[in-house]
Amino acid sequence: MNVSPLPVVVIGAGPVGLAAAVHLQARGIEPLVLEAGPSVGSGILAWSHVRMFSPWVYNIDAAARALLSRGSWVAPAGDELPTGRDVVERYLRPLASTPELAPYIRTGARVTAIARVAHDRQRTADRERAAFVVRFTADGEEHDVIARAVIDASGTIETPNPLGASGIPARGEALLRHRIYYGIPDVLGASRSRYAGRRTLVVGSGHSAFNVLLDLDRLAGEAPDTRIVWALRRARIGALGGGAADQLEERGRLGFRLQALVDSGRLEIASGFFLDALRQTAPGVVAYSGDRELPPVDEIVAVTGFRPGLSILGELRIDLDPATESPRGLAPLIDPNVHSCGTVPPHGVDELAQPEANFFVAGMKSYGRAPTFLLLTGYEQVRSIAAAIAGDWDAARRVELVLPETGVCKTSPDETGAGCCGGPAPAGVDACCVKDADAKSAGADGCGCGAPVTNGKSAGRG
Repeated sequence: MNVSPLPVVVIGAGPVGLAAAVHLQARGIEPLVLEAGPSVGSGILAWSHVRMFSPWVYNIDAAARALLSRGSWVAPAGDELPTGRDVVERYLRPLASTPELAPYIRTGARVTAIARVAHDRQRTADRERAAFVVRFTADGEEHDVIARAVIDASGTIETPNPLGASGIPARGEALLRHRIYYGIPDVLGASRSRYAGRRTLVVGSGHSAFNVLLDLDRLAGEAPDTRIVWALRRARIGALGGGAADQLEERGRLGFRLQALVDSGRLEIASGFFLDALRQTAPGVVAYSGDRELPPVDEIVAVTGFRPGLSILGELRIDLDPATESPRGLAPLIDPNVHSCGTVPPHGVDELAQPEANFFVAGMKSYGRAPTFLLLTGYEQVRSIAAAIAGDWDAARRVELVLPETGVCKTSPDETGAGCCGGPAPAGVDACCVKDADAKSAGADGCGCGAPVTNGKSAGRG
């Protein structure tokens, strides 16, 4: 039973943050959601034009659906593919407007620090009994709120990875920031004039890069002087996505469409390119990988992934994996260096627990630098966390998750382009896909399929 009069602060009013608030409310615990942006879903609105791979059925939290269904909300068709704007306008805003949640959401409130009351990072005595103090700025002033627990679901949208292949900005990147867009620009809409009839370098090899390349190619069909250069670290292109083996059909189709574009020859492709410097020249911006250089361009799109912003956590005792920057208990399950087939074993409060009791990182931020997140995973995380905060440990540890397979065994292929893919393995073979089965039949260890999927539980990325 909840006996604390203090709220649980939830940082971020995106899908996972609002789901956390719903689950807390359902257990009689008062949430306070602090959102840095001007509205709920502000992070998603940064890519509002992008259509998601996962249909609505994978994007709505079950408890949130139940809450919305009490009113006049009409649920979207489960097999429909929403855009980012759809998610905000048809799901998050109606959810935030419910009388159960509306009084507990504050937008325009940017959290700047979290600590224990009267306890800096070094002080141990009675630490777990001390409440949290969460500092935020709003309306030009600083405010503190005292909380019994904190769930950081602030995401990673504000901390993109730099262009530099070494994990630090490329030389010249800061000076040329006005020529760089981090993320997926709306090249067919609001940002059309920035790219139409111009030369653009796209850096990255994930599904976000696929989207940008296909949009730019469509733009080139309308503005023939548009030129596209694609730089990626892989030594060769290899398989592009999971194709027919991907249970998220739109994601599989995306790979097929990009493969057709690659085969068309309309892209200038620079594989094995480890960008380390940018330089403004008279003809345009030139990118370098050691002594190798690309032709000058007018614009650069960086689709190189994201990383968690950790500055607000400086006074907390947290334990993060040194590679992924995710909670240490979660890291082995999601590390893209070893994680394969898009499978993530079910996880909840135990994997997300920190040395700082009652502090949790959830949602995309919990995955650190790993690119394998799906919204349903975040919803299950906060369901488990809310149960633990309420003291219902049986429910907190009863984690069940059924998510679609990706059809791509390695989420981050090695630099040779090697990966594990090619469709499902033959029936009865203990392998994740064709290449893995072939490797094992030849006496090798295979590509690695991660932990076995049991009890119908699996996870993947959307």
